[in-house]
Amino acid sequence: MVDIRPVDDESLALAARLVREGHLVVVPTDTVYGVACDPRNAEAVDNIFRAKRRPRAKSLQVLLSSMTEVVRLGLDLPVPLDRLSRRFVPGAFSPICVAGPDCDLVTVRFRPNEHPSRTQGIRVPDSEVALRILRTAGPLAASSANLSGGESAQTVEQAAEALGESVSLYLDGGPTPGPVSSTVVAADPHGRDGIAILREGVIPQTEIRAALHETTASAVGGARA
Repeated sequence: MVDIRPVDDESLALAARLVREGHLVVVPTDTVYGVACDPRNAEAVDNIFRAKRRPRAKSLQVLLSSMTEVVRLGLDLPVPLDRLSRRFVPGAFSPICVAGPDCDLVTVRFRPNEHPSRTQGIRVPDSEVALRILRTAGPLAASSANLSGGESAQTVEQAAEALGESVSLYLDGGPTPGPVSSTVVAADPHGRDGIAILREGVIPQTEIRAALHETTASAVGGARA
């Protein structure tokens, strides 16, 4: 039988303990429900892929409670994603960070023939419930709480139906706005506007590019003033 609990002090403490012990938990975000674990625990991360039947070629995001955690995790947010983050974080915006040599996240994507070779997608959800969970449990490796290729879960019941007893605890934060996912953006010096939009989600690429042009224009105007 699956364990579904409302988000309160008791369930948050339990979730934090389960994450530390290497278990999977399901959490609500500002888009869809996500299945999550300790991003430094290789076995737990493997269990997310197994529970979802997700191809290992697809990477996992790391959810943060604040952008201040980026540096503490050994990550760097490259230009111009830093400017976009000031506009769209918290929210459905997932920038791709560069992982430094001191980053010990097992979710880091390693491609030796590319530059940068080590990257990690992050996100700060625009949901007080999700942020409360993250402030208690710490950063979480996460993917949508559904079987790979299936519909994203917008309720805890849908998540439980998809993933069952492979998850130790389901936190019920009520229905989420989904089913559209976050917009994933990487820095690309050869790409238009210096970025590559890897997945268009809640935030359309037109809005992303417009924000870059606005911040560039503001910077130029400030320099002339």
